[in-house]
Amino acid sequence: MPITVSPMTDDFAAEVGDIDLAGPLADDVLAQVREAFTRYAVLIFPDQRISVEQHLDFARTFGPLERSVATLMPGQKLRVREEIADVGNLTPDGKVWESNYKHRLFQLGNRLWHTDSSFKTPTGYTSMLYCRSVAPIGGHTEFADLRAAWDALPAGEQARLEKQIGEHSLLHSRKRLGYTDFSEQERIAWAPVARPLVRTLPESGRRTLYLASHVGRIQGLDDDAGEALLAQLTAHATQRQFTYLHRWRLHDLVLWDNRCTMHRGTPFDDTRYPRDMQRATTADRPDALQADLARASA
Repeated sequence: MPITVSPMTDDFAAEVGDIDLAGPLADDVLAQVREAFTRYAVLIFPDQRISVEQHLDFARTFGPLERSVATLMPGQKLRVREEIADVGNLTPDGKVWESNYKHRLFQLGNRLWHTDSSFKTPTGYTSMLYCRSVAPIGGHTEFADLRAAWDALPAGEQARLEKQIGEHSLLHSRKRLGYTDFSEQERIAWAPVARPLVRTLPESGRRTLYLASHVGRIQGLDDDAGEALLAQLTAHATQRQFTYLHRWRLHDLVLWDNRCTMHRGTPFDDTRYPRDMQRATTADRPDALQADLARASA
């Protein structure tokens, strides 16, 4: 039976029905999901009753699983498996965290426009966020289509950006919020890495901006000019016509392509309402950035 794809926007976000992620998926079903993913970049799978292992099994169909950055944070106890990024607001013993809880300050970075794992090598490919409990108000997730944002730029601006390389680090995005309490292990693990500002998607051949709050500087530009360019591009890419706001329902699973989207969480009362969101992320090919980096460096 074919899956059902119901667009939420013309070419960016769509709901997928007639599919059960709890069981193994046939090759033809996975092929249909991938075809829809190439077009939309954000897919919503409503009412999926899945275990953590079933969540990870679906993620593995898109590539090798990443480990949570929390595994690199000294003294940080994990509430979930290390292959899961804990995007909730619960302590390891299941209590809603308090306002001064250290990991809460770190997690506030999720409210900045970002792309998962752009600071890792290899970079992030897909993310799959699953809703196990939801706040009654707020706590949505907003997505930006960096393909459409690229297409809307003037040709001269596109040509200029083709030659730009950004330096990505988790340290940069957290410093934007005033969080600087990093261990030496974290500073080494998250040292800045070079990423092209423009990428090519192999499945479609489409060009896309590659932006994130993790970008700390643009090579060849002074700090002020680099920051101004990043602010300009982020403002452009997050205009209403390029975005989709997802209002979470219990048991939603949302899949997105980190190579061509940004996202951010919207605020909610995170010291009052429990919210259990768990994300699996898969890594891109190790050589995925080579051609785009070579083009930008030429």
